[in-house]
Amino acid sequence: MSEITELPTPPAAGQALDAAVSSAPERTRRPARSVPWGSVALTLLGVVVSGVGVAALRDGNGWLQLAVVVAGLVLAYVGGGQLLRRRFGAGFDLAAWLCTTWLVLLLFAALLAPVLPLGEHQDIAGSLDAPILAAPDLLSPYPLGTNNFGLDLLSRVIHGARASLVVSLGAVLIGTVVGAALGIVSGFFRKTTDVVIGIFTNSLLAVPPLVLLIALATVLEPSLGNIALALSLLALPSVIRMARASTLTFVQREFVLAARAMGASRMRLMVRELLPNVLLPLASYGMVMISVLIVAEASLSFLGLGIQPPNPSWGNMIAEGEGNTFEEHPHIVLVPGVVLFLTVFSLNLLGEKARKRFDPRQAKL
Repeated sequence: MSEITELPTPPAAGQALDAAVSSAPERTRRPARSVPWGSVALTLLGVVVSGVGVAALRDGNGWLQLAVVVAGLVLAYVGGGQLLRRRFGAGFDLAAWLCTTWLVLLLFAALLAPVLPLGEHQDIAGSLDAPILAAPDLLSPYPLGTNNFGLDLLSRVIHGARASLVVSLGAVLIGTVVGAALGIVSGFFRKTTDVVIGIFTNSLLAVPPLVLLIALATVLEPSLGNIALALSLLALPSVIRMARASTLTFVQREFVLAARAMGASRMRLMVRELLPNVLLPLASYGMVMISVLIVAEASLSFLGLGIQPPNPSWGNMIAEGEGNTFEEHPHIVLVPGVVLFLTVFSLNLLGEKARKRFDPRQAKL
């Protein structure tokens, strides 16, 4: 009889796992992340330089102080961006987060302006003891300086944001509601309705925007409601065309044809089926339109046709610097101008990102 060879006993599951781990090549093990000391040093350097510009140079040249603070902020932005991309991934957009933070802070400051401990922004009699044309000093009671009447520029900028945001948001809301309704009706019924609405849209586009605003401003009272109504005409043609194009895209889709086959009325088709799909790209486009209308409102106020002094607006605040020498008191123009620039830049950046995400036509680009 031949001998039977005894088979080896298989190792236990735990032993097999230990053997597999111990035999794995060293290169497959994840190395520990090293601290990016260069980015940390760059961020700290930017913070220190900005602090030096604010505190140590407060009694020196204003332009030198501004240059040092801006240089420190740029260094902190570059270093902080590298750290955050290393932590959250290469797709992290620090600029978008900073723009969002700026808009949120501006919105809350505008909403809480009546209860914030701010200086006088409107009543000249309440600023008789305030220094006139004081330069910006972040450690003083007037961090952004005062104008030629002693009014606090920080307080005027925040209260001016209330007027700009109310007017632009109101104008976009009116333009979106009316434009979406006309665009959906035009794309749904077509034929004669489409021709009539198209003529109306082209008529608005044929008039230069500034000429149209000046004409309306000379006829209407310079109130927030009338200014918002006038500015809504600038947003109306673009909203109508976008709503019409989206309606033509969705009106032949399966869910609309199925609802029509089930006996849904025209009103139900437009409100329940088409409107939700049309509003999504319009909402993302609205952020860009808000920035455009903020600039338009500032232009009207700069020309004296918008919000009238002493009520603050970014436009009439910039106009206050016309009678002063820019070399001697540049902060009167720079303070509202920089706030206007940052707000419009933030809205444009976030609006473009929203359009690329929610508008299918932009996502393909």
